[in-house]
Amino acid sequence: MNLEKNIQNKKLIKKLLKNIAESSLQNIDENIRIAYHENATINAFYPVNELNDINQLSNKIWKPILSSFEDLERRDNIIMGGEYKGNDYVSTVSILAGTFTKSWLNIKPTHKTIYLRLCEVHQIFEGKIIQSHILIDTIDFIRQAGYWPINASLGVEQLWPAPITGDGALFENHDQELSMQSLKQSLEMQNTLNIKPEQDADVKADKNLLKQKLIDHPQKDYWHPKMMWYGPCGVGTARGLEGFINHHQMPFRLTFPERDYWTIGHLAEIGDGNFSMTAGWHSIECIHNSNEWLGYNPTGKKIKMRVMDFYLHHEGKIRENWVPIDIAHILSQLGINVFELCNN
Repeated sequence: MNLEKNIQNKKLIKKLLKNIAESSLQNIDENIRIAYHENATINAFYPVNELNDINQLSNKIWKPILSSFEDLERRDNIIMGGEYKGNDYVSTVSILAGTFTKSWLNIKPTHKTIYLRLCEVHQIFEGKIIQSHILIDTIDFIRQAGYWPINASLGVEQLWPAPITGDGALFENHDQELSMQSLKQSLEMQNTLNIKPEQDADVKADKNLLKQKLIDHPQKDYWHPKMMWYGPCGVGTARGLEGFINHHQMPFRLTFPERDYWTIGHLAEIGDGNFSMTAGWHSIECIHNSNEWLGYNPTGKKIKMRVMDFYLHHEGKIRENWVPIDIAHILSQLGINVFELCNN
């Protein structure tokens, strides 16, 4: 992809998305029309889900948010862009900060500050957004509002930090080879996930053996010794490979030993300087076979997961990984409505 075009796309999308998030109710429709093609497709977080047109984008996402958080502002921690299968993309890891003054998603207002964790992938065509995938961590919103209707997280619940390198918003030219190497490293690491020691007969009654196999797993060659894995609310943050294995990966593997990463594929794969991103909607299909991850008794149901991965590549390794997953959507497939639980 042409580097100048990539920079122009990122600057443009940053401006358009900021104008939308910081709109008044009177001008939100106009700002959405400026940013989006009339026939754009929008895929959003649960319970909003798929939207048919930009009017629904306004009425089902932005007008309710702007009504509930009257002083909303947008902060972008990561903005990266690139080309995938001939299409231009810009993806972001952001925070919407505001005072929660009116009910949203049937959650009562706190009249205190809320940080909405927002991750997006936008396809760009002729200077406008033609397709959007939007994930707001609604479980984290519920947590900040004072509710915890689900089982305890294994990791730590916290505000996701910006990249340790301080350069998450890239608006300067950089070596295109570096971008390619960043994406290559993340895809190679993801390919190791097909090695599934949790399916070995000798580990079924010995979690310590499985843990050791995961520590010795080929993934170890890709992660930085001081890696940080920032998971969705309900899973939490983990530090170091062992923390990642303890607080997310081993429980996840035990809960979903039958899973398919690759049949569906990614909607986008981007490398941009020291950053890379992959996303799928849905990118994982799996059978719910255990209570290790999220703590709910096995249902045997087939679960589809909306997942994005944002990576920082630093000192030759993957140093940080921000992982938005639509946990509320997963729970809905298990028959659990977290918003109803908050009002019981």
